Amino acid sequence: MALSWRRKTIVIIAVLAVGCSSTNAPKSKRQPLEGTDEQIFSADPIKKNDDPTVMMKRADSFFEKEEYPEAIIEYQHFLDLHRTHTLASYAQYKLAESHLKQIKGVDRDPDPIHKALEAFEKLEKDYPGSRYDRNAVERIAACHQLIAEVHLKVGQFYYRRDAFLAAAHRFERILMLYPEMDIAGEALYYLALTYKDMGADDWARGKLIALTEGFPNSPHAASGKKMIASLNQSRPIETIAKASNREDNRTDILFSLNGALGALPRAVSTASLATITSLSSHTK
Repeated sequence: MALSWRRKTIVIIAVLAVGCSSTNAPKSKRQPLEGTDEQIFSADPIKKNDDPTVMMKRADSFFEKEEYPEAIIEYQHFLDLHRTHTLASYAQYKLAESHLKQIKGVDRDPDPIHKALEAFEKLEKDYPGSRYDRNAVERIAACHQLIAEVHLKVGQFYYRRDAFLAAAHRFERILMLYPEMDIAGEALYYLALTYKDMGADDWARGKLIALTEGFPNSPHAASGKKMIASLNQSRPIETIAKASNREDNRTDILFSLNGALGALPRAVSTASLATITSLSSHTK
């Protein structure tokens, strides 16, 4: 059985980056300091500060200790100074991984998702053909999946609070950005519910048809068909009611015109009658 889009996302994100092991720092006569990153600088911190190897070890030490904000700073600093270095593609990859590791879920701050996506896309653009290409492609797809899930979660949040326009915007966003993803079927379903609750039954019907035809294996496909049948049953009644309303409006207009015409002779003043009589006599 094919994995659902949620399980696919979990599988992709769960793949851990292959870290590089740090080499031992040279022995120093001074008292050893805590932490690999501090040991690197124990010999001569000023001299070694911009050395590519030292900078990479320091960044990796932060990554291994899961201190990802610090790792991001160090990897970015390496790239700022050594963008053409042989380890530059590795630094860009680990920078992206550091952002990815800070993702807490689709119901939390989405900023790390967007930053991870941007970093992985930059890896593909600046270092094409690197050994990290395959991982980058997988993680880019995972980031897009997460972004779509964020839009869906936010849209559902707005829908539950009857903020229908805001909800519809989020669901439409999924359909615009990711029309081929399985999650688009779920977006169509909730968009149809939103339109139905707004009274836009024709729009709701259109989204439900797109759901049942484009995503027949969606868990919402069966509910979509029932909703279409329900909307189709209520449609003739609505049509008759609208026609009746139009007829009532037309009748009201006629009565108003008749009333106005009937009141016209009474509204003519004596002076007006005299004027009319005078004009009539001159024509004889």
